[in-house]
Amino acid sequence: EVQLVESGGGLVQPGGSLRLSCAASGFTFSSSAMTWVRQAPGKGLEWISFINSDGRSTRYADSVQGRFTISRDNAKNTLYLQMNSLKPEDTAVYYCAKYGGARGQGTQVTVSS
Repeated sequence: EVQLVESGGGLVQPGGSLRLSCAASGFTFSSSAMTWVRQAPGKGLEWISFINSDGRSTRYADSVQGRFTISRDNAKNTLYLQMNSLKPEDTAVYYCAKYGGARGQGTQVTVSS
């Protein structure tokens, strides 16, 4: 069974940083492309980042390009999202997801002064 458990969310002031983690199990993580998506209050899911299985290829939505960095540690079966220069509009529940597949339960990120 695929399991994805996000952590690292919280309340941060505008301009601050957070690092999200996603612990993966139940599938061959090192062979799987992964993504981060988010859902802001009252809005639909928004794709924000992609990373291929070996971490050499990454993609970002325009809304986070230059501020967020996706990475992975295949030895630890863990996906990361480093978020810098956070804005109030980044407030959302953040989910990691197996590319084209299941996602975790999410972690709340709130950017507010």
